[in-house]
Amino acid sequence: MPTDLSQYAKKNGVKYFMISFTDLFGGQRAKLVPAQAIGDMQKDGAGFAGFATWLDLTPAHPDMLAVPDPNSVIQLPWKPEVAWVAANCVMDDKSVAQAPRDTLNRLVAEAAQEGLRVKTGVEPEFFLISPDGTAISDPADTAAKPCYDQQAVMRRYDVIAEICDHMLALGWQPYQNDHEDANGQFEMNWAFDDVLATADKHSFFKFMVRSIAEKHGLRATFMPKPFPGLTGNGCHAHISVWDKAGKVNVFADPKMELGLSAKGRNFLGGIMKHASAFAAITNPTVNSYKRINAPRTISGATWAPNTVTWTGNNRTHMVRVPGPGRFELRLPDGAANPYLMQAVIIAAGLDGIRSKADPGKRYDIDMYQLGHTVKGAPKLPLNLLDALRDFDKDKSLKAALGEEFSSAYLKLKHQEWNSYASHFTQWERDHTLDI
Repeated sequence: MPTDLSQYAKKNGVKYFMISFTDLFGGQRAKLVPAQAIGDMQKDGAGFAGFATWLDLTPAHPDMLAVPDPNSVIQLPWKPEVAWVAANCVMDDKSVAQAPRDTLNRLVAEAAQEGLRVKTGVEPEFFLISPDGTAISDPADTAAKPCYDQQAVMRRYDVIAEICDHMLALGWQPYQNDHEDANGQFEMNWAFDDVLATADKHSFFKFMVRSIAEKHGLRATFMPKPFPGLTGNGCHAHISVWDKAGKVNVFADPKMELGLSAKGRNFLGGIMKHASAFAAITNPTVNSYKRINAPRTISGATWAPNTVTWTGNNRTHMVRVPGPGRFELRLPDGAANPYLMQAVIIAAGLDGIRSKADPGKRYDIDMYQLGHTVKGAPKLPLNLLDALRDFDKDKSLKAALGEEFSSAYLKLKHQEWNSYASHFTQWERDHTLDI
């Protein structure tokens, strides 16, 4: 990877760099910097007023500097004169502890101190919709069970293939694309990687999908539940942990149940222990809880969990173990912040390893049909406020993520909830006007 962005620009014909950071609400913020100025920016960072983004800062704070990480640079395949580069946030010569990428960097370093290297793959789902956001973009996409629909995916071939071509060119090793379980919904998969690389790619992927959709006169949304009655947008994470060199999967043990080692079970135990609290991170919006607590959809299933349970190769639970040496966390949704999602996975998992947490009983039943027979398994939060309260009560998880981050996140998310709660709705008129 390049260490000098000026030389990278000359070699690759780059005229501009997008120095980008992601705020607490997952908003992607950037400055467009001419290549001639990137040397100074690489050294000192691009200046931002932090208060103007979703960070817990005031107008009185000094400039927040976004210092580009050259290891993350990606030349835009659809506009190669521009390169995107993720940045770490600095203020007064110190890392901004509440900034999502900085939070993830800190936890990656913490895992490395214990000789561990966390790797993940993500499965982001999205809808292609009309520009005004009111309907799916394909009026012919009406099947009751549209998942893997051959005709429907080919009607959106131009968009999906262009995105996949770009991932191929970037060396991401994409391996499948499909029409998902909701009308108008798609999923695209690429190879797993170290968590920071996965988070950077995930962040760029969302930007790329939106950009290519706009190019084709459409709109892409990762909103958890954009349409009632249709399956929502998940963002499942496949998790494994390796040795420091990244060569040996320490989650793999063929002698253990489902091929998951004792350390893997402990990591999973941490995920189970903190699940109700970290839902505030993996399911970060009011709308998120329309997905994980949804009634049955038109297709017959939500494909989303609502209880803290784990299983083997069974998609009705919060965690499934589809094969040796890894497990899939099915809780996160499309609104999850790419950096915070990875950070909370590490935080919960490391706590599980340190405390030798037991993931509890494995259930292999259909949770959608027989979930009522499971006694004692915690329920996931019913709404964002419950999730924030669970997160606030989880002292060890807050400490692992950092007190400055946790305080800022809770403050801004409570403001968001209060804004929602004070919003006057048509439902209130329909149900109360004649009382």
